[in-house]
Amino acid sequence: MDNVIEKAKTLVEVLPYLQEFRDAVVVVKFGGSAMEKKDVIDSVLRDVVLLECVGLRPVIVHGGGKAISAKLKEVGIEPHFINGLRYTCHKTIDIVDDVLHSHVNAGLVDTMSKMGAPSKALSGKNVLKAKKMWSKHHETGEDIDLGFVGEVCDVDSDAILEDLENGHIPVITPVAVDEDGNTFNINADIAACKVAEKIKARKLVFLSDVPGILQDPSDEESLISTIRIDEIDGLVKEGVLSGGMLPKVMSAASALNNGVNKVHMIDGRMSHSLLLELLTDNGIGTEMVK
Repeated sequence: MDNVIEKAKTLVEVLPYLQEFRDAVVVVKFGGSAMEKKDVIDSVLRDVVLLECVGLRPVIVHGGGKAISAKLKEVGIEPHFINGLRYTCHKTIDIVDDVLHSHVNAGLVDTMSKMGAPSKALSGKNVLKAKKMWSKHHETGEDIDLGFVGEVCDVDSDAILEDLENGHIPVITPVAVDEDGNTFNINADIAACKVAEKIKARKLVFLSDVPGILQDPSDEESLISTIRIDEIDGLVKEGVLSGGMLPKVMSAASALNNGVNKVHMIDGRMSHSLLLELLTDNGIGTEMVK
């Protein structure tokens, strides 16, 4: 009986969150090694399905870096990263395009469909417009060529919102095309931020393979629970924010400045982390606020 009562208490705790976030658009970025294990993938997608069933409107933007790296290794191309971004040559962009669409996206949509969810594959090439991105040398400030890596300059929000209005859960690949039809690899964190920004999402959640932002990257107990935008520069200077975390945090800051209410960074490997972060009194990761 005690277990039954505890379950009832949990439902009561969830109620005000369901009331507050009914019809709220939530962009979920799913990536990192959290996407390597089928049981973790199934758990995350089941949580997304539950959110849709109780009245929220989730949108998934997924990564696929590990799957891409594995395919590149298979064909003899060594992965190369510059300031946290994958250098993408002609051969690499073809592999990125194929892996993300034919394997990662298709797998996520198929899994959700088997759960009875109205999910829908949505190619970033149909909703994301890009221009070539250049990186900067930390010391000289010179431009560094990243190949076919792009930055999102526009999002077809109408297409995404139409899918939501039709009761679908859009599952978006992080690729885009420029005005000449060239395909570009887009950092999935940046893509998720731009999508959330353009569709005015209530929340943006990053699900990855770390608990959140750590004061000491080697110590998972050093989790920073809340970060304000005006603290970012100091954390960069301290070395707390570096590598692949930088484009994530800087894009999240832009999203917050352009209408997104709150950004959450949580560990997708933890069972039901998405539900715990959004629908309970005590969050489990790092939240970014304006």
